[in-house]
Amino acid sequence: MLPRAEALALPAIHASHVGIWIADPAGRVQRIGRGEAIAAVAATPHLLLNATLTGDRLGYPELSGLDLLELFAFLYPARFAVPTPAGLAAAIGLDPPKTEESIAAFLRKAAAAMLASLDDRDWPEREGAWHGLQALARQRWPWASLAQPRLDPSDKADRWLFARLPEWEEQPPRAQPRQVTINADDVAARLDRLTGDGAERRAGQQDYARAAATIFEPRERKDAPRMLVAEAGTGIGKTLGYLAPAKQWIDQSAGSICISTYTKALQRQLARETEKLYPDAATHREKVVVRKGRENYLCLLNLEDALQGGFSGRAAILAQLVARWAAYSRDGDMVGGDLPGWLPALFRRNGTTALTDRRGECIYAGCPHFRKCFIERSARAATQADIVIANHALTMVQAARPRDGGAPATRLIFDEGHHLWDAADSMFAAALTGQEAVEIRRWVLGPEGKSRGRRRGLAARLADVASYDEAGDKAIQAAIQAAGELPGDGWLARIGENEPWGAVESLLVAVRAMVYARAVDARTADSGYGLETELADPDPELVVAAASASDAIEALLRPLMILAKRLDALVEDPPDWLDGQARARVDGARSSLATRIDTLGGWLSLLGRVGGPADPDFVDWLAVDRYDGREFDLGLHRHWLDPARPVAEVVYRPAQGVLVTSATLRGGASGTGGWTDADIRTGARHMDSGVRHFAVPSPFDYARQSEVLIVTDIPRGDLSALAGAYSRLIEASGGGALGLFSAIRRLRIVHARIADRLARAGLPLYAQHVDPLDTGTLVDIFRADPHASLLGTDALRDGVDVPGESLRLVVMEGVPWPRPTILHAARRAAQGGSAYDDGVIRARIGQAFGRLIRRADDFGQFVMLSPSFPSRLLGAFPEGTPIRRLPLDEAVNHVAAANVEQRKTAFPAFSPS
Repeated sequence: MLPRAEALALPAIHASHVGIWIADPAGRVQRIGRGEAIAAVAATPHLLLNATLTGDRLGYPELSGLDLLELFAFLYPARFAVPTPAGLAAAIGLDPPKTEESIAAFLRKAAAAMLASLDDRDWPEREGAWHGLQALARQRWPWASLAQPRLDPSDKADRWLFARLPEWEEQPPRAQPRQVTINADDVAARLDRLTGDGAERRAGQQDYARAAATIFEPRERKDAPRMLVAEAGTGIGKTLGYLAPAKQWIDQSAGSICISTYTKALQRQLARETEKLYPDAATHREKVVVRKGRENYLCLLNLEDALQGGFSGRAAILAQLVARWAAYSRDGDMVGGDLPGWLPALFRRNGTTALTDRRGECIYAGCPHFRKCFIERSARAATQADIVIANHALTMVQAARPRDGGAPATRLIFDEGHHLWDAADSMFAAALTGQEAVEIRRWVLGPEGKSRGRRRGLAARLADVASYDEAGDKAIQAAIQAAGELPGDGWLARIGENEPWGAVESLLVAVRAMVYARAVDARTADSGYGLETELADPDPELVVAAASASDAIEALLRPLMILAKRLDALVEDPPDWLDGQARARVDGARSSLATRIDTLGGWLSLLGRVGGPADPDFVDWLAVDRYDGREFDLGLHRHWLDPARPVAEVVYRPAQGVLVTSATLRGGASGTGGWTDADIRTGARHMDSGVRHFAVPSPFDYARQSEVLIVTDIPRGDLSALAGAYSRLIEASGGGALGLFSAIRRLRIVHARIADRLARAGLPLYAQHVDPLDTGTLVDIFRADPHASLLGTDALRDGVDVPGESLRLVVMEGVPWPRPTILHAARRAAQGGSAYDDGVIRARIGQAFGRLIRRADDFGQFVMLSPSFPSRLLGAFPEGTPIRRLPLDEAVNHVAAANVEQRKTAFPAFSPS
């Protein structure tokens, strides 16, 4: 708890859907109108909480002032806080405000209490604060004048960021694991210890753990891993179920495993679960490493450039706050790590993307911060860890290109395995679009024209190689010349005006013309969303343009392949100057080159399809991508008809043991799709060795804990009726609702129509694509307030884990039919027609329903707003779940009555509004 302090003598403002309140410097609070509020904040800086969100509430997007979240980020970097008045109060140890009217006055007290940390000699984040505050003062940060008098000048002797960060050290390669066989009784005993002394032994979890142990048996032949496809119903405790045999095998074999999941939120959850394996925090940091793609981590060189003038205005303030965080961060993860998810959103034109390595421009050992690099430290820590927690995309990248992150682990566990299909669909696809081509051009040429920043094109990254190797220098120069044929700045405007520069832009002009000529759905064309057409019987103009573009791309590919061979030769026969750091830089360049060579090769294969025969393994099409009627990309696309096939070949076969697990592998909560569907979606059908299957149902009593209400009188497409249904259902449940939409446009319309009404009833409503907050922060807010509700799209259908009273109602706007795209039509035709669609829909509904019941004392209701919900899809719900078809009025009464009764028994302390 922070020291007590008097409220600051500054005005404060709080704006919500209910109203706007201002506390004057003397502490008097009054409710005012929007125009008066805008005039007040424009004239005098006010204390506020989340300037971006407050500005949206006021209709004044340029709002600025003394944002308490910015102060929190400076004072307590890498600490968690929910960015609401109640969340801030909990984080700093104050009593939360009781009413909306009291929030403005609370902000004055909270600001004073936070500033009092500067007077506390035991403030944990004191080191580096003096340096950071002086830099923020030079950027005219509003809090600087209030904070500077409280910091002791002696603090300037403290270490700042680059002096504070530790250096990583090289470690010898980890030995291959010993070949062992783990005992089932040992696994059962370890599971008992993990679940806790005195805990009830769950037979389903024990059976699951024994089944999972089979993947740790020695394999019998090459390319034939021990493989288990296992469905574990919600509540089984599958994470501990596979961690128990995994830890037993690690201890006996001295080996390591990779656990792969789909989202960053699930990576965080898995990391928390592994704390039970390694209760000591220091040991856990050593033994368990969360790994993500390079683009997720702070690049220290980019940060240094931003701090030295690369950023200006508000972005420069963001850079300073990120620097404060970096000094205390566990691993430098900016996306889903300990950087507050709400921090970048406070800066509408934020520069966080420029602080990561999103373009593959890393100069590796040529970087002055190489030995302190978060990315390099994470990669090296992963080679020594017992457990690496990755996401599906990174696991596939590392299997396909081992140089990107070391050799693949011998044992792989794919949690949330029902998402493998989607992850593989993105990973193994090819897209020759304007944006992709621009990125390749920038990677070769570096900044052009008026672009700011260090020059980090191919020539700059390999300057020492060019000076030593004449053939390598010629290849670099040839690549630079060839890259000039790729789209550059302003390409999209030139395409729209039919004035292309170069062969690839000419190709894009032809693509755009053919898409607009052949797009068959006029409603889609008018709606502002993307357009597409099959790559079949192409226009002569497209064939000619594709041939020219193919020549241009091949002209770039040839020198890159020559350069790759020259770099290989350097490593095989190193010159005297190739010391450890230089070799690391060359190895990094080799890896980056391999990625671009693969991309260009995929483009050539795709262009060869234009005017040529179709490949039955792939689906090819042309697309113009649009958002709200505005074009933002266009080009040619290629996806595998069965994306799980390369997963089997590239990822599974090299491993010795593979577990693919989920709660809904078989097409819904009740598993009605059978193992055939699961084997198709996971790629198990492509394994010629014996694949084992295991299923255990959920232990929850769904007949008692849940029910499904299918509302029959909401006409499809009637947005007024849809908004009214959401509003009435949320009011009936007293909040705690998760609303799921298949279209962002409908989500926004419904939110705009009901947010004020619900707020007046004391029921806050948040929404993806509306509120300027990242998804993780929205879920944190939702989880923290049992009266709050949240609207969202697919990311919330799978990525929300909110046990207890904060989630007691899920409402879907209708049956989540697959979008009728060219790719979907091809897969539908190849894999069973309507049966394929039904499997996809059942899985989506099953995942949404699975958000409701997360523990034995949960109760929840699932509402489907669909007048003609097909009976064949009812298998999406667990067996025994009560299902009722009824009109909205009855559904609302049913929700209200059921929730009042359940709150009395399950949550006696909770009182619905």
